[in-house]
Amino acid sequence: MARRTALVAVLIVAALAGVWLLFSLAPRWYGRNTPAAAAVPAVAPREAERKIKATLYYVSEDGLSLPGIQRDIPYNEPIVEQARRIVEAQLGEAPPPYVSPVPPGTSLRALFIGERGEAFVDLSGDVRDKHPGGALDELFTIYAIVNAVTVNLPAITRVQILIDGKEADTLAGHVDLRHPLQKNLKWTELQTDMR
Repeated sequence: MARRTALVAVLIVAALAGVWLLFSLAPRWYGRNTPAAAAVPAVAPREAERKIKATLYYVSEDGLSLPGIQRDIPYNEPIVEQARRIVEAQLGEAPPPYVSPVPPGTSLRALFIGERGEAFVDLSGDVRDKHPGGALDELFTIYAIVNAVTVNLPAITRVQILIDGKEADTLAGHVDLRHPLQKNLKWTELQTDMR
């Protein structure tokens, strides 16, 4: 009887081992003939790009002021790269109902910062060639860029605008560009953009 009990116990253990093998190996055997879903590499969720609120300047609907609009722009370090992001955003399209003070097609060629906190912003010739002219329009174009940099980056105190890599006397005949300019908020007021 002890022999029979031992035999039954061995058979139960063998049966359990067989069932375990069947369930553990069957998915492997089955998976050899079909593409495994696990073979597709998992894509890690993309981290959200860090942004900052920056004040950018656009011409009002009536064309008589240059309100500051707070916009989200990508964060970047060091300060020269953050200044580049700010200027590139300023050169982009204006949110409705505002109008960009910078002529379309104008691009940032280079930007560097001097030892005395002066930024040198080198713009493409489109800023001059496509400019509509007029004293107020010229002021808005220049001070949109100067104010965007100096208001958002207090370490930069003045901005000199270059055109096609060279110093320019003026943009459209009314504002002297031969020296770095300080911010001028005379035509501005702060607005909030909900984007």
